[in-house]
Amino acid sequence: MTRKVAVVTGAARGIGLATTKLFLADGYAVAMIDRDADALHDAAGQLQDVHPVVCDVSHPDQVDAMAAEVAGAFDRVDALVNNAGVADFGPIQEHDFTRWRRVMETNLDGVFLMSQALVPHLRETRGAIVNIASISGLRASTLRVAYGTSKAAVIHLTKQQAAELGEWGIRANCVAPGPVDTKLALAVHSPEIRAAYHDAIPLNRYGSEQEIAEVIVFLCSGRASYVTGQTVASDGGFGSTGIGLPALRGQTA
Repeated sequence: MTRKVAVVTGAARGIGLATTKLFLADGYAVAMIDRDADALHDAAGQLQDVHPVVCDVSHPDQVDAMAAEVAGAFDRVDALVNNAGVADFGPIQEHDFTRWRRVMETNLDGVFLMSQALVPHLRETRGAIVNIASISGLRASTLRVAYGTSKAAVIHLTKQQAAELGEWGIRANCVAPGPVDTKLALAVHSPEIRAAYHDAIPLNRYGSEQEIAEVIVFLCSGRASYVTGQTVASDGGFGSTGIGLPALRGQTA
C-alpha cells in the first residue's frame, strides 16, 4: 500500500474529527480511534477511506489490540495524532486522587501508550507524531490543577520523543490549542466567560476546530520535515498576553 495512513485518537468529534477530514482531503487513509463506539461509528459512517477502532487509550490491553487491528487493516502508519483527552475543572482542594488519575490516565498515559505501540510502524515510514496539549500546559490557570499538569507533561513527553526517536527519522511535535469553539465550550462557557476570553485573546475570538486541524496536519506533512520537538500554540495570541489591560488596547498612551 502506497497511500499514507494517519492514526487519530479522539476522532469521533471535535478537533479529532476535523483532523481526520483534513487528512482525507490530503489523500491519507485514516484509522479513527475513540472509546465512544456509537459516536465513532456514526462519524466514520459518513466518511470514506477510514477504519474505525473502538479503543480506550488509557488501557494498555486495548491499545495493543488497536495496534494489531491497524496493522491488519493497513500495511503502514505515517502519522499518529494523540488527540484523545478529558477535562475536569475544579478548585485544587476538591481534586482527590480519583479525579487526578482520571485526567492523567487519558491525557498523559494515553499519549505514552499509543506512541509506544505505534513507534515500530512509524520507524518504517520515518513518520510523525503530533501530541495535542493545551495552552493550559504552557501557562497556569485556576481550576486546572490536573488538566494543566497533564498537558504540561505531554509537552515534555513530546520533547523526549523528539530527542530519542529522531535517529529513526521520527518527528514529534505538539500543538497547544487555546480556546476553541467546540460543542463542549459552547455548552460550558457562559457569555461572561466568552467575553472575558475575547478580551484576553489578541485576535478577539475563539479558534475553530478546522484551524487547529490545519496546524496538526501541517506538522505531520513533509512541509514540516525539519521541525521536531516543538510546541506550537494555536491560540490567537492568548499565550503572549498577561500584562496590560484590554481596555487600553489600541490606545496611544
